[in-house]
Amino acid sequence: MALDPQLLEILACPDTHHAPLEYDAGAQTLTCTECGRVFPVRDDIPVLLLDEATTAGKAS
Repeated sequence: MALDPQLLEILACPDTHHAPLEYDAGAQTLTCTECGRVFPVRDDIPVLLLDEATTAGKAS
């Protein structure tokens, strides 16, 4: 099951810049378009905790 497109429109990075996120359905991640943090999506639920994020190119 994929994330709802309407939800994806309103999701933003939880850091102070609140930049939009790009969804990668295959990897089940959301990536910040500004800082590059990668947030996991677990059981179709975005985990937007800064402590749970990794940086682009690094696996969690």
